[in-house]
Amino acid sequence: MTAETADSTADLTDRLRAVRGVVFDMDGTLVLGDRRNHGLAPLPGALELTAALTACGLPWVTFTNGTTRTPEAYAATLRRIGFDLPDDAMLTPATSAVDHFLAMGHRSALVLGGDGLKEPLREAGIEIVAPKGKPEADAVLVGWYPEFTMADLEAACHAVLGGATLCSSSQSVFFASADGRALGTSRAICAMISSVTGVTEQVVGKPSLTGLRCAARRLGVDPRHLAVVGDDPELEMAMARRADALGIAVATGIHPADHSATLPLEQRPHLTVESVGALLDLLPTALSRPHPSENGSLPA
Repeated sequence: MTAETADSTADLTDRLRAVRGVVFDMDGTLVLGDRRNHGLAPLPGALELTAALTACGLPWVTFTNGTTRTPEAYAATLRRIGFDLPDDAMLTPATSAVDHFLAMGHRSALVLGGDGLKEPLREAGIEIVAPKGKPEADAVLVGWYPEFTMADLEAACHAVLGGATLCSSSQSVFFASADGRALGTSRAICAMISSVTGVTEQVVGKPSLTGLRCAARRLGVDPRHLAVVGDDPELEMAMARRADALGIAVATGIHPADHSATLPLEQRPHLTVESVGALLDLLPTALSRPHPSENGSLPA
Protein backbone atom coordinates (compact mmCIF):
# COMPACT_ATOMS: atom_id res chain seq x y z
CA MET A 1 0.00 0.00 0.00
CA THR A 2 1.17 3.49 -0.83
CA ALA A 3 -0.50 6.57 0.60
CA GLU A 4 -0.63 9.26 -2.08
CA THR A 5 -1.59 12.28 0.04
CA ALA A 6 -0.45 13.92 3.23
CA ASP A 7 -3.21 12.10 5.10
CA SER A 8 -1.90 10.31 8.17
CA THR A 9 -2.06 6.56 8.53
CA ALA A 10 -4.62 7.06 11.31
CA ASP A 11 -6.83 9.17 9.02
CA LEU A 12 -6.60 6.55 6.30
CA THR A 13 -7.48 3.77 8.74
CA ASP A 14 -10.51 5.74 9.91
CA ARG A 15 -11.66 6.24 6.33
CA LEU A 16 -11.31 2.54 5.58
CA ARG A 17 -13.37 1.72 8.65
CA ALA A 18 -16.06 4.17 7.53
CA VAL A 19 -16.57 2.47 4.15
CA ARG A 20 -20.17 1.26 3.75
CA GLY A 21 -20.07 0.28 0.08
CA VAL A 22 -17.58 -0.25 -2.75
CA VAL A 23 -17.72 0.84 -6.38
CA PHE A 24 -15.33 -1.17 -8.56
CA ASP A 25 -14.15 -0.30 -12.02
CA MET A 26 -14.19 -3.33 -14.31
CA ASP A 27 -11.47 -3.22 -17.00
CA GLY A 28 -8.01 -3.09 -15.45
CA THR A 29 -9.38 -3.47 -11.91
CA LEU A 30 -11.43 -6.65 -11.63
CA VAL A 31 -10.80 -8.11 -15.10
CA LEU A 32 -8.93 -7.67 -18.36
CA GLY A 33 -10.26 -8.41 -21.83
CA ASP A 34 -9.82 -7.27 -25.39
CA ARG A 35 -10.91 -3.99 -26.98
CA ARG A 36 -14.53 -5.15 -27.21
CA ASN A 37 -14.63 -6.52 -23.64
CA HIS A 38 -14.36 -10.10 -24.89
CA GLY A 39 -12.12 -12.77 -23.38
CA LEU A 40 -12.50 -11.31 -19.90
CA ALA A 41 -10.44 -12.94 -17.16
CA PRO A 42 -10.32 -12.08 -13.43
CA LEU A 43 -7.30 -10.17 -12.19
CA PRO A 44 -5.38 -11.50 -9.16
CA GLY A 45 -7.41 -11.39 -5.95
CA ALA A 46 -10.58 -10.04 -7.57
CA LEU A 47 -12.72 -13.14 -7.02
CA GLU A 48 -11.50 -13.58 -3.45
CA LEU A 49 -12.09 -9.93 -2.49
CA THR A 50 -15.58 -9.65 -3.94
CA ALA A 51 -16.57 -12.96 -2.35
CA ALA A 52 -15.31 -11.70 1.03
CA LEU A 53 -17.28 -8.46 0.67
CA THR A 54 -20.44 -10.40 -0.13
CA ALA A 55 -19.88 -12.79 2.78
CA CYS A 56 -19.56 -9.97 5.31
CA GLY A 57 -22.51 -7.99 3.94
CA LEU A 58 -20.54 -5.03 2.60
CA PRO A 59 -22.38 -4.13 -0.64
CA TRP A 60 -20.52 -3.55 -3.89
CA VAL A 61 -21.23 -2.75 -7.51
CA THR A 62 -19.17 -2.75 -10.67
CA PHE A 63 -19.30 0.37 -12.86
CA THR A 64 -17.77 0.22 -16.32
CA ASN A 65 -17.76 2.98 -18.93
CA GLY A 66 -18.04 0.23 -21.54
CA THR A 67 -21.26 0.16 -23.56
CA THR A 68 -20.70 -2.79 -25.89
CA ARG A 69 -23.17 -4.83 -23.79
CA THR A 70 -26.15 -4.18 -21.58
CA PRO A 71 -25.54 -4.16 -17.81
CA GLU A 72 -27.32 -7.53 -17.59
CA ALA A 73 -25.06 -9.03 -20.26
CA TYR A 74 -21.94 -7.74 -18.50
CA ALA A 75 -23.20 -9.22 -15.23
CA ALA A 76 -23.83 -12.59 -16.88
CA THR A 77 -20.32 -12.55 -18.34
CA LEU A 78 -18.78 -11.80 -14.96
CA ARG A 79 -20.78 -14.61 -13.37
CA ARG A 80 -19.48 -17.04 -15.99
CA ILE A 81 -15.89 -16.30 -14.95
CA GLY A 82 -16.59 -16.68 -11.25
CA PHE A 83 -17.99 -13.43 -9.86
CA ASP A 84 -21.11 -13.65 -7.72
CA LEU A 85 -23.17 -10.57 -8.52
CA PRO A 86 -26.79 -9.91 -9.45
CA ASP A 87 -27.77 -7.96 -12.54
CA ASP A 88 -28.52 -4.81 -10.56
CA ALA A 89 -24.95 -4.73 -9.22
CA MET A 90 -23.62 -4.00 -12.72
CA LEU A 91 -23.71 -0.41 -13.94
CA THR A 92 -22.78 1.24 -17.23
CA PRO A 93 -23.27 4.80 -18.56
CA ALA A 94 -26.61 3.56 -19.91
CA THR A 95 -27.71 2.99 -16.30
CA SER A 96 -26.85 6.49 -15.17
CA ALA A 97 -28.14 7.98 -18.43
CA VAL A 98 -31.57 6.48 -17.73
CA ASP A 99 -31.58 7.99 -14.23
CA HIS A 100 -30.48 11.36 -15.59
CA PHE A 101 -32.86 11.45 -18.55
CA LEU A 102 -35.89 10.53 -16.46
CA ALA A 103 -34.97 13.15 -13.85
CA MET A 104 -34.62 15.77 -16.60
CA GLY A 105 -37.86 14.76 -18.29
CA HIS A 106 -36.11 13.53 -21.44
CA ARG A 107 -38.30 11.04 -23.30
CA SER A 108 -36.35 10.57 -26.53
CA ALA A 109 -32.67 10.10 -27.39
CA LEU A 110 -30.60 9.83 -30.53
CA VAL A 111 -28.07 7.16 -29.60
CA LEU A 112 -24.69 6.79 -31.28
CA GLY A 113 -23.89 3.33 -30.03
CA GLY A 114 -25.10 -0.25 -30.10
CA ASP A 115 -27.78 -2.22 -28.29
CA GLY A 116 -25.73 -2.18 -25.09
CA LEU A 117 -26.50 1.53 -24.90
CA LYS A 118 -29.97 1.51 -26.47
CA GLU A 119 -31.70 -1.37 -24.67
CA PRO A 120 -31.62 0.09 -21.12
CA LEU A 121 -33.15 3.30 -22.49
CA ARG A 122 -35.86 1.38 -24.35
CA GLU A 123 -36.67 -0.62 -21.23
CA ALA A 124 -37.11 2.65 -19.32
CA GLY A 125 -39.61 3.90 -21.89
CA ILE A 126 -37.25 6.33 -23.63
CA GLU A 127 -37.76 6.51 -27.40
CA ILE A 128 -34.68 5.76 -29.51
CA VAL A 129 -34.39 8.19 -32.43
CA ALA A 130 -32.52 7.01 -35.53
CA PRO A 131 -29.52 9.13 -36.64
CA LYS A 132 -30.99 10.03 -40.02
CA GLY A 133 -31.70 13.35 -41.69
CA LYS A 134 -32.60 16.18 -39.35
CA PRO A 135 -34.08 14.38 -36.33
CA GLU A 136 -35.56 15.88 -33.19
CA ALA A 137 -34.69 14.41 -29.80
CA ASP A 138 -34.42 15.44 -26.17
CA ALA A 139 -30.87 14.12 -25.94
CA VAL A 140 -27.98 12.76 -27.98
CA LEU A 141 -26.13 9.97 -26.18
CA VAL A 142 -22.69 8.86 -27.43
CA GLY A 143 -20.96 5.61 -26.51
CA TRP A 144 -18.76 2.92 -28.06
CA TYR A 145 -19.45 3.35 -31.77
CA PRO A 146 -16.61 2.40 -34.16
CA GLU A 147 -19.19 2.31 -37.01
CA PHE A 148 -19.56 6.12 -36.80
CA THR A 149 -20.19 7.84 -40.16
CA MET A 150 -20.54 11.36 -41.53
CA ALA A 151 -24.29 10.75 -41.78
CA ASP A 152 -24.33 10.04 -38.02
CA LEU A 153 -22.40 13.26 -37.39
CA GLU A 154 -24.78 15.35 -39.47
CA ALA A 155 -27.88 13.90 -37.80
CA ALA A 156 -26.44 14.33 -34.30
CA CYS A 157 -25.45 17.93 -35.01
CA HIS A 158 -28.94 18.76 -36.28
CA ALA A 159 -30.46 17.24 -33.14
CA VAL A 160 -28.14 19.20 -30.83
CA LEU A 161 -28.68 22.44 -32.76
CA GLY A 162 -32.39 21.76 -32.37
CA GLY A 163 -32.05 21.72 -28.60
CA ALA A 164 -31.02 18.17 -27.68
CA THR A 165 -28.71 17.75 -24.69
CA LEU A 166 -25.36 16.26 -25.75
CA CYS A 167 -24.29 13.43 -23.40
CA SER A 168 -21.15 11.34 -23.44
CA SER A 169 -20.71 7.91 -21.91
CA SER A 170 -17.05 8.67 -21.29
CA GLN A 171 -14.54 11.38 -22.11
CA SER A 172 -11.59 9.10 -21.39
CA VAL A 173 -9.09 8.84 -24.24
CA PHE A 174 -8.04 5.27 -23.40
CA PHE A 175 -9.31 2.25 -21.49
CA ALA A 176 -7.38 -0.80 -20.27
CA SER A 177 -7.37 -4.01 -22.31
CA ALA A 178 -5.24 -7.14 -22.40
CA ASP A 179 -3.57 -5.62 -25.48
CA GLY A 180 -2.63 -2.45 -23.61
CA ARG A 181 -4.32 0.94 -23.87
CA ALA A 182 -7.27 0.99 -26.27
CA LEU A 183 -8.75 4.16 -27.75
CA GLY A 184 -12.34 4.96 -26.84
CA THR A 185 -14.85 6.52 -29.24
CA SER A 186 -17.12 8.72 -27.11
CA ARG A 187 -14.65 11.55 -26.66
CA ALA A 188 -13.65 11.69 -30.31
CA ILE A 189 -17.25 11.70 -31.53
CA CYS A 190 -18.35 14.31 -28.99
CA ALA A 191 -15.40 16.49 -29.98
CA MET A 192 -16.67 16.58 -33.56
CA ILE A 193 -20.24 17.35 -32.53
CA SER A 194 -19.08 20.05 -30.11
CA SER A 195 -16.82 21.61 -32.73
CA VAL A 196 -19.73 21.98 -35.14
CA THR A 197 -22.45 22.99 -32.67
CA GLY A 198 -20.52 24.85 -29.97
CA VAL A 199 -22.31 22.72 -27.35
CA THR A 200 -20.26 21.04 -24.62
CA GLU A 201 -21.14 17.48 -23.70
CA GLN A 202 -22.41 16.33 -20.31
CA VAL A 203 -20.75 13.14 -19.05
CA VAL A 204 -23.16 10.55 -17.66
CA GLY A 205 -20.57 7.82 -16.99
CA LYS A 206 -17.42 8.09 -14.94
CA PRO A 207 -16.08 10.48 -13.60
CA SER A 208 -19.34 12.40 -13.32
CA LEU A 209 -21.24 12.85 -10.09
CA THR A 210 -24.26 11.72 -12.11
CA GLY A 211 -22.59 8.33 -12.41
CA LEU A 212 -21.44 8.07 -8.80
CA ARG A 213 -24.80 9.15 -7.40
CA CYS A 214 -26.44 6.46 -9.50
CA ALA A 215 -24.09 3.88 -7.93
CA ALA A 216 -24.69 5.31 -4.45
CA ARG A 217 -28.45 4.95 -4.88
CA ARG A 218 -28.05 1.32 -5.95
CA LEU A 219 -26.01 0.65 -2.83
CA GLY A 220 -28.16 2.74 -0.49
CA VAL A 221 -25.04 4.50 0.75
CA ASP A 222 -24.08 8.15 1.02
CA PRO A 223 -21.33 8.87 -1.57
CA ARG A 224 -19.00 10.04 1.21
CA HIS A 225 -19.04 6.52 2.67
CA LEU A 226 -18.05 4.82 -0.57
CA ALA A 227 -14.70 3.42 -1.60
CA VAL A 228 -14.12 3.85 -5.34
CA VAL A 229 -11.57 1.37 -6.68
CA GLY A 230 -10.09 1.73 -10.15
CA ASP A 231 -7.07 2.07 -12.40
CA ASP A 232 -7.71 5.43 -14.08
CA PRO A 233 -7.01 8.66 -12.16
CA GLU A 234 -9.06 10.70 -14.65
CA LEU A 235 -12.09 8.49 -14.05
CA GLU A 236 -12.41 6.66 -10.74
CA MET A 237 -10.04 8.82 -8.68
CA ALA A 238 -11.46 12.09 -10.02
CA MET A 239 -14.98 10.81 -9.32
CA ALA A 240 -14.05 9.85 -5.76
CA ARG A 241 -12.45 13.23 -5.08
CA ARG A 242 -15.48 15.12 -6.39
CA ALA A 243 -17.80 13.28 -4.00
CA ASP A 244 -15.40 13.15 -1.02
CA ALA A 245 -15.38 9.37 -1.34
CA LEU A 246 -12.29 7.23 -0.67
CA GLY A 247 -10.26 6.74 -3.85
CA ILE A 248 -8.20 3.54 -4.12
CA ALA A 249 -6.03 3.07 -7.20
CA VAL A 250 -4.78 -0.26 -8.54
CA ALA A 251 -1.72 -0.78 -10.72
CA THR A 252 -3.19 -3.55 -12.88
CA GLY A 253 -4.62 -1.27 -15.56
CA ILE A 254 -3.35 1.64 -17.62
CA HIS A 255 -0.85 3.15 -15.14
CA PRO A 256 1.94 1.79 -12.89
CA ALA A 257 1.85 2.26 -9.12
CA ASP A 258 4.27 5.22 -9.11
CA HIS A 259 2.19 7.23 -11.57
CA SER A 260 -0.03 8.68 -8.85
CA ALA A 261 2.73 10.80 -7.32
CA THR A 262 2.77 13.09 -10.36
CA LEU A 263 -0.97 13.68 -10.51
CA PRO A 264 -2.84 16.84 -9.50
CA LEU A 265 -4.69 16.54 -6.21
CA GLU A 266 -8.10 16.29 -7.89
CA GLN A 267 -7.02 13.04 -9.58
CA ARG A 268 -4.82 11.61 -6.86
CA PRO A 269 -5.89 8.46 -4.98
CA HIS A 270 -5.92 8.38 -1.22
CA LEU A 271 -3.94 5.16 -1.50
CA THR A 272 -2.54 2.88 -4.18
CA VAL A 273 -2.35 -0.92 -4.16
CA GLU A 274 -0.78 -3.30 -6.64
CA SER A 275 -4.07 -5.14 -7.18
CA VAL A 276 -7.53 -5.44 -5.65
CA GLY A 277 -6.41 -8.56 -3.80
CA ALA A 278 -4.36 -6.34 -1.47
CA LEU A 279 -7.60 -4.92 -0.08
CA LEU A 280 -8.21 -8.20 1.72
CA ASP A 281 -5.41 -7.15 4.07
CA LEU A 282 -6.38 -3.46 4.19
CA LEU A 283 -10.00 -3.91 5.22
CA PRO A 284 -9.78 -6.39 8.12
CA THR A 285 -12.08 -4.34 10.33
CA ALA A 286 -14.55 -3.62 7.56
CA LEU A 287 -14.69 -7.27 6.58
CA SER A 288 -15.28 -8.50 10.13
CA ARG A 289 -18.36 -6.53 11.14
CA PRO A 290 -21.86 -5.85 9.80
CA HIS A 291 -22.49 -2.74 7.73
CA PRO A 292 -25.86 -1.13 8.37
CA SER A 293 -27.51 0.83 5.57
CA GLU A 294 -27.09 4.58 5.65
CA ASN A 295 -30.03 6.63 6.87
CA GLY A 296 -31.00 9.98 5.41
CA SER A 297 -31.07 11.28 1.88
CA LEU A 298 -28.27 11.23 -0.64
CA PRO A 299 -26.83 14.50 -1.91
CA ALA A 300 -28.66 15.79 -4.97
